[in-house]
Amino acid sequence: MNKVLLVLGSFIVLFLIDWYVYSAISLLIRNSTLLTRNIVRYSYWGITMITFLVIVFYNFGNPEWFKGQSRSLIFTGIFINYFSKLFAVLFLFSDDLVRLGKWVATFFQNPEPVSNSKGISRNEFLVKTAVVAGTLPLVAMSWGIISGAHDYRVRRKTIYLPNLPKSFDGIQIGQLSDIHSGSFFNKTAVKGGIEMLMDEKPDVVFFTGDLVNNESSEVKDYINIFDKVNAPLGVYSTTGNHDYGDYRSWSSPKAKQKNFDDLKEAHKLMGYDLLMNEHRMLELNGDKIAILGIENWGTGRFPKYGDMNKAHAGTEEAPVKLLLSHDPSHWDAQVRSEYPDIDLMFAGHTHGFQFGVEIGDFKWSPSQYVYKQWAGLYTEGNQHLYVNRGFGYIGYPGRIGMAPEITILTLKRA
Repeated sequence: MNKVLLVLGSFIVLFLIDWYVYSAISLLIRNSTLLTRNIVRYSYWGITMITFLVIVFYNFGNPEWFKGQSRSLIFTGIFINYFSKLFAVLFLFSDDLVRLGKWVATFFQNPEPVSNSKGISRNEFLVKTAVVAGTLPLVAMSWGIISGAHDYRVRRKTIYLPNLPKSFDGIQIGQLSDIHSGSFFNKTAVKGGIEMLMDEKPDVVFFTGDLVNNESSEVKDYINIFDKVNAPLGVYSTTGNHDYGDYRSWSSPKAKQKNFDDLKEAHKLMGYDLLMNEHRMLELNGDKIAILGIENWGTGRFPKYGDMNKAHAGTEEAPVKLLLSHDPSHWDAQVRSEYPDIDLMFAGHTHGFQFGVEIGDFKWSPSQYVYKQWAGLYTEGNQHLYVNRGFGYIGYPGRIGMAPEITILTLKRA
């Protein structure tokens, strides 16, 4: 019964939004041909009817086509539709407030009813502005899916480390993060992104977590793409908060553990050396540097599976230590204060909120109001943090102004 009421309530809210916006559209097309008005009318309300049917099927049925990527794309379309309309509603509502004020003023000036009064008409400029305001996010978010989702960019940085051994001077590190294979809808584009990384010929590659959204099975169809990532000094990886299956219900703890075991096996099949609170030593011509990798460790509501003590033990003599840790909040919360000998930490997690503006040295994203370090290179004293903007996406299957990233970091002796 509660579900029925919830569905009915959502129908009422969505219908009111649609009716409110259509009142503006009908005003703009009132002088168009009958054919044009009918096409607009039936198309507009047809989309509304399809939306209502989708909601009914989702809540009271379980059709096969309503699973996985199909479901994600359908609900993304619904979200974009109504999110865009809310912008139009804001302008229309402001117009209605003005109209109400004029009506009240007129009423008190002349309270006697006027039989031929046509009322106070809408401001056509504001109506046009409302339609444009609703169209812009619709176009932007649609383009963010069509073009932005796989518009991979190679970002390069050079970092100077005072204790870097001579043999490692100039080493190039490739970084991927936040693949989220369960969200992909264009396998060819994903393959192209990996080819871009391999064209850079990195000496070593790091993957900093979130291979999947919820289930290890999501990566099955992409193993033969990501296993093409290779480097002379190896490919090293760690886990992110989405890799543990914490965001879905499991039939038993055993089933959840089996999912995580399968995820670890996927790293092995791809040829990634998964670091689970442990380290590896890279050696060149007798010189060594340490690579540490910990399980997810995040502040706030995110789980702290990582154990820095275990990963750090045995690396004390390494002149340079590189840390793979998925969540950048780990840097301020623990790494900088307790492990000052960590020269450089690699993270991801934020995706730059998949939305922002980056022009030259200027960058802005809603992500910066949640994370102090959210994209790019950060330096405090002799310690550095690089936050990758993510290779994939989750939730909204696109990116606007925050392109998916392939990182190439060059280490140089200071």
